[in-house]
Amino acid sequence: MATIETMQPITSTNLSTLAFERLEQAIMSGELKPGERLSEVTLARRYGISRGPLREAIGRLEGRNLVERQANQGARVVSLDQAQILDLLVIRESLEGMACRLAATRMKPAELKRLQRMLDDHAHDEHVVAGKGYFQGGGDLDFHYRIVRASRNDRLIKMLDEDLYSLLRLFRQRLSTAPGRPAQALEEHRAVLAALEARDPDAAEAAMRTHIRNSRASINHLVTADVA
Repeated sequence: MATIETMQPITSTNLSTLAFERLEQAIMSGELKPGERLSEVTLARRYGISRGPLREAIGRLEGRNLVERQANQGARVVSLDQAQILDLLVIRESLEGMACRLAATRMKPAELKRLQRMLDDHAHDEHVVAGKGYFQGGGDLDFHYRIVRASRNDRLIKMLDEDLYSLLRLFRQRLSTAPGRPAQALEEHRAVLAALEARDPDAAEAAMRTHIRNSRASINHLVTADVA
């Protein structure tokens, strides 16, 4: 048990990180909705955090493309239209296809085994089994992220992790609940893993591109249905 002498002090950096994590989760969960204005006074009161660390957290979210500032309107949760969402997925298909190609020859056996265990767990997840959703966490809890990391290409990892993934998580969670999509996505993940295990770069890239292309088609269908 930590003593008074060994406990880490609470610093402004700690508070800023805490505020960032809470705001990010609120955005991802839909508690803070696309286009919603971020009032520092309201948020500081809600989370019991002073406005200084909160302002730093909002700045970090802006760097992650989850928050945007508009003249005379302050900071708002980012809101993307159908065309912008689909454009992001076109970019994602290309970048993740390349990452998967590289991972096919660079991934370590232990990493492949961890991916297999991950998919085995997903196959028994109650939400996937019931067809209610295919929910994944961020970072190492995400199938795609592990493959991107295994590409061993730092610039590619940065482009996906810092520039795209935060935005994409907003829409992947919603897509994962589309009827029939959880089981289909799991089978597509298995096809990607099979190509990686075969050490076949062409097949790995093709499987990943197919998976993301199908995701794009599903999102297009969902967004179009909302507009209709």
